Amino acid sequence: MSMTDLLSAEDIKKAVGTFAAADSFDHKKFFQMVGLKKKTPDEVKKVFHILDKDKSGFIEEDELGSILKGFTAGARDLSTKETKTLMAAGDKDGDGKIGVEGGSL
Repeated sequence: MSMTDLLSAEDIKKAVGTFAAADSFDHKKFFQMVGLKKKTPDEVKKVFHILDKDKSGFIEEDELGSILKGFTAGARDLSTKETKTLMAAGDKDGDGKIGVEGGSL
């Protein structure tokens, strides 16, 4: 399954383009732009599993840094600051990773 099986390719392209500059990433706005806010919990879980590259059931900091590439291959990596901000927002239990059930992606 690919990201475009779940989300509009045009929405993804627009969202990734909006945050192309370093240190411009706003996860809430990005996830809204790609259409995740309109998806069912099961659909969001499918997106999570696509982003979980090592299939550990969690998104760790190294995977989080390349989260935009999970949406489209040509995207940039997040900066260290952006990655840490996103981790802090999604890691509700403070274990250094975001789980499919407890995260807020």
